[in-house]
Amino acid sequence: MLDLDTLDFTKGNGLVTVVTQDAATGDVLMVAHADREALERTLATGEMHYRSRSRGLWHKGATSGNTQRVVSLSADCDRDAVLARVHKAGPACHTGEETCFGAGRWDALAALDATLTERASHAPARDEKPGYTRRLLGDRNLRLKKLGEEAAELVTACADADASRAVEEAADLLYHLLVAIKPLGLSLEDVKAVLARRAAPQVSNDTR
Repeated sequence: MLDLDTLDFTKGNGLVTVVTQDAATGDVLMVAHADREALERTLATGEMHYRSRSRGLWHKGATSGNTQRVVSLSADCDRDAVLARVHKAGPACHTGEETCFGAGRWDALAALDATLTERASHAPARDEKPGYTRRLLGDRNLRLKKLGEEAAELVTACADADASRAVEEAADLLYHLLVAIKPLGLSLEDVKAVLARRAAPQVSNDTR
């Protein structure tokens, strides 16, 4: 986590710039400032705190409920700005927009994963007929069978060099893949973490 002693607060008269980014979608949510106290509160609580001329020290979402849970804090190369990657509980902007720069880049996979999480965590009402997703989540054999079928259909489309069908089958496979791992307590973020780890530069131990 961020070492506050390495930050240069002097350039901004006691403040550093904070660029806050949605860890799930990559959207830049807002740009604000923080002093040492605000960052100390952020580290202590795990939720974003900022400093402004009008509000002073403020906890994002304290009144609106639109809190920002910290995923990571990273300093820039000059040590006078911080990138805060967060999971947001609601819109970042006081106007109600998702970001302070407009609607943001809607991430279909992140939205799908959030919907699956919601479906998995809330049982249907007693008189409610379960939809397709709930049926898959409740039936291990069905969801694994459908995952295999969708994978085979994608293979066939690729073998036939049918681009339009292949992209549809790929979307179906991604949906069924996320459904399949949801009962294991896994999410899109877990998959992305593995991909990020694999993509990170490997340090060689070969000293020859």
